[in-house]
Amino acid sequence: MSNNHLAVWNRCLAVIKDNVPTISFKTWFEPIVPVKINDQVLTIQVPSPFFYEYLEEQYIDLLRKTLRKEVGNDAKLEYVVVMGNNQSNSQPYTVKYPTNNNSKIQNKPLNIPLKTEGKASIRNPFIIPGIQKLQVDPQLKADNTFENFVEGECNRLARSAGYAVAQNPGGTAFNPLMIYGNSGLGKTHLAHAIGIEVKERFADKIVLYVNANKFQTQFTEAIRNNNRNDFLHFYQMIDVLILDDVHEFAGKEKTQETFFHIFNHLHQSGKQLILTSDKPPIELKGMEQRLLSRFKWGLTADLQVPDFETRMEILKRKTYKDGIEISDEVLEYIASHIGNNVRELEGALVSLLAQSTLNRKEVTIELASDMVNKLVKSSKRELSIDYISKVVCDYFNMPVDSLQARTRKREIVQARQLAMYFSKSLTKSSLASIGAQIGKKDHATVLHACKTVNNLKDTDKNFKFFVEEIEKKLKM
Repeated sequence: MSNNHLAVWNRCLAVIKDNVPTISFKTWFEPIVPVKINDQVLTIQVPSPFFYEYLEEQYIDLLRKTLRKEVGNDAKLEYVVVMGNNQSNSQPYTVKYPTNNNSKIQNKPLNIPLKTEGKASIRNPFIIPGIQKLQVDPQLKADNTFENFVEGECNRLARSAGYAVAQNPGGTAFNPLMIYGNSGLGKTHLAHAIGIEVKERFADKIVLYVNANKFQTQFTEAIRNNNRNDFLHFYQMIDVLILDDVHEFAGKEKTQETFFHIFNHLHQSGKQLILTSDKPPIELKGMEQRLLSRFKWGLTADLQVPDFETRMEILKRKTYKDGIEISDEVLEYIASHIGNNVRELEGALVSLLAQSTLNRKEVTIELASDMVNKLVKSSKRELSIDYISKVVCDYFNMPVDSLQARTRKREIVQARQLAMYFSKSLTKSSLASIGAQIGKKDHATVLHACKTVNNLKDTDKNFKFFVEEIEKKLKM
């Protein structure tokens, strides 16, 4: 196998291509030029400092793993970065950058009982069995700090409460702290920021961030392997538990019951719970009442759509951090045209900078306008199950509450099946979550509804017309 720099980089590209979206591969990997390889150090050339920063922030783990696989465990990466202003007549020059080695946020090893339920050790659901010391990775992203979280009227209560919790975890009235809001408004960032601040102030505290889907997967695995007690004991030893997207527990009764016991134990032990959700507790469907009542024990704080000033500050902070100069006129254009989602706002800026870097174009209003038009045209509106239910019921001129009624009336059953069908195809919600929110049904009922709708579309012209008309209304 050839080990010259071109061959090594081509082998790396073949692996990377299978692990990133096509557009990301074309944008961030195709422009890279391999320069040399010496003593297992591969040097690659990238078009700008921003390009280097973005690779380090988003793809460094993938680059490292791929390079080690192709070259060896001691393989290292070095960048040659093209410097110089694209718009000036000055000759570009290059600067060498090593890959950065940010230290990970770590917990101390957990002191576990010598014997638990007659067993020698507790299984950590985050690691492969066989490791003796119970080292818990906090799963925190180092960049998601309070310093990088732009405060505004839209998030002041949640941020202030989060900072108070981080200064005294388990010792405030904000336990649990529940942060809710639509996708892309910064719930996960703020939850990570609390965890990072706790680790900086209280190094001995065990902090753990986990997404509700990951928790559900681990719980299912624990049941399959007859390790439910280990699973419970593990989570009951955490000092600060951050559970993201708790609404994903909808309709999952066994998972809710297990989390109920974990919640009770942690709360009674003075440990801190931080939860995020897309809705406040009162609007969460498919959840046990005893669990919902506990979510209300502490503080519920919402994140709203950022106003224009906050959006401008987010963009300015991002450009300053990346060392890029963009006129206020361009930033104002982006901030005024993309307003509902912080993630989309930052994504638009990244796309603009990438276009400017790769095409050697100055960042102008015209370039920003082209990019925003493409982004808005290609992005789909995020639909909720509630909105879909309302559109379906409005179409058939019936109240939304009728979908929850225990009845076999044909028109209501049909509307319910259509709401389930569109919720499955137009949202990212799980089958259990869809069933819980539409008629308090299980996932099997949702699957049956989708199958029924598909069959009727093929055999009933009137029904096919209903489906097409509702689909048009939802996509308007």
